[in-house]
Amino acid sequence: MADGAAGRRRNAVLGAVLGGCALVAAGTAPATAHPGGPGRASAYAALGDSYTSGPGIPRQVDVGCARSDHNYPSLVAGRRQAAAFTDVSCGGATTAEMWQAQGANPPQLDALDRHTDLVTVQIGGNDVGFGSIIATCARLAAQDPAGNPCERSYSASGHDQLALTIVRTAPKVDRVLRAVHARAPHARVVVVGYPDLLPDDGSGCFPQVPFAQQDFAYLRDTEKRLNLMLRLVAGVNRAEYVDTYGPTVGHDMCKAPADRWIEPLQPASPGAPAHPNAKGEAAMAEAVLDRLDRGRGRG
Repeated sequence: MADGAAGRRRNAVLGAVLGGCALVAAGTAPATAHPGGPGRASAYAALGDSYTSGPGIPRQVDVGCARSDHNYPSLVAGRRQAAAFTDVSCGGATTAEMWQAQGANPPQLDALDRHTDLVTVQIGGNDVGFGSIIATCARLAAQDPAGNPCERSYSASGHDQLALTIVRTAPKVDRVLRAVHARAPHARVVVVGYPDLLPDDGSGCFPQVPFAQQDFAYLRDTEKRLNLMLRLVAGVNRAEYVDTYGPTVGHDMCKAPADRWIEPLQPASPGAPAHPNAKGEAAMAEAVLDRLDRGRGRG
């Protein structure tokens, strides 16, 4: 009966996401607690894409995956004094790379076993197409700098294609989290959302970030929609969600170099374009640590 109830709950939440009614499902059941409290993790594994790996941030310890030893998993592992720490995050990873090798990086799920007691997962951005979205919106901006040519392009069919892509990514993330639980059945599983990339008030900063003025709000809302999907899918899979968007508001790529934690398309600090710099990774680490210190199953 428990399995049937869990299945029905999963189907209900995924159905809400797929039906475009995600906001109605905000009351998703909290994560189920595993034994133990918020103390030291003895075996921590980090899965994820370039927002996890920290491209360009010194010191790069895996060039093939653009992985830094000052990314948020490394900072979390150090603060929690993890006795065993495995970081298999890799730039360019999609949900598919959970099961398949990415260059010399083995399938990310291979990092998990029955002894793993903490897993962080940050994935979905490349499934949605962060890189191609940025390139497309930058290219179209010249057509109508004061308008919303990117939004019009993605909605030309009568439906917002980015919103639909997020909907189609939800089952992929769901499958990843079910696989994480299967391989690490005793682990505390934490889904990490994406940080604030563009001004939260919808304002722009052309040419520093070369998007048309009204596309800034559209792209902001697209990222928020992605994060909401991740929160909902985490909830139905007995995983916790870490909001890194809220703690990074005011430090987006439009801000001055001293204040920004996300680098613009031409970085001024070590980091990849449209990615967190060292300050951004540290901010995400603090958000993860705060979530872990609050204990399982609490807000």
